[in-house]
Amino acid sequence: MIRRPRFAGTLSGKVGLAVLFFVLAVAIFGPLVSPHEIARPIGAPGTPPSGSALLGTDFLGRDVLSRVLHGGLSVVWMGSAATLLGYSGGMTIGLVAGYQRSLIDPVLMRAVDVLLAFPALLVLLLLVAGLGSHVWVLIAGVALVQLPPIARIIRTATLEVSTRGYIEAAQARGERTAVILTREIVPNLAPVVLADFGIRFGFSIILIASVNYLGLGLAPPAADWGLMIAENQQYISLNIWSVLAPAIMLALLTISVNLIADAYVQTLGRSTLPVRQRRVLERIR
Repeated sequence: MIRRPRFAGTLSGKVGLAVLFFVLAVAIFGPLVSPHEIARPIGAPGTPPSGSALLGTDFLGRDVLSRVLHGGLSVVWMGSAATLLGYSGGMTIGLVAGYQRSLIDPVLMRAVDVLLAFPALLVLLLLVAGLGSHVWVLIAGVALVQLPPIARIIRTATLEVSTRGYIEAAQARGERTAVILTREIVPNLAPVVLADFGIRFGFSIILIASVNYLGLGLAPPAADWGLMIAENQQYISLNIWSVLAPAIMLALLTISVNLIADAYVQTLGRSTLPVRQRRVLERIR
């Protein structure tokens, strides 16, 4: 039996998991331990940290700590949903374009190039301005701007994998295209997908936070880390924690996901055999 190394055994994997668990714990359980209501002022605006407000108050006198504890869930689920949705579309296009090297490939990739020509934030602003600042509009917009680079990366990786001998053997056996893509090609794209997923997730978080920062995403008094930065930037001199605390949480979330993805890629990279060949060896042993 082939023993596969565990990515959690690497230093970056351990650090990434620890930080991610902390951020998720804050996002999920934070509202349960919040000391104050997020919309009710508890003191003067912009007061520094004190016994009654451990991180001080924001520009409206609301408790910063309570809003930080409430502001993570929307960031986590919206960023995850946008990234997964973008990967669903981008991976499908990339697989089909990379494997079906005929008229389909240039047609799909030219459409992808057209989308890639528009700045991501401009596309988001146009969608939000035209369709409204609904949550699903924001998620769909982030997924749409993520789709072109994902499709190009998956297409390039598929072109390389599809030339290997076990793919030609599957074609010679008369396997259906869907079977070859799902059983032979997709498992061998894992290192590429994982390495890119961390980057895309971080980019989704930044885009969502940017739209909220511009006031076109979630509307006040909603508690969101990106929205908190936007609301309190002009009053940072009064209480720096009203901006620094949500910024730190956003940074920790993005960094932890990338550390985990990098650790997993390093683990997969220790085996030079393709997935199909490793499965055969495991059956033999």
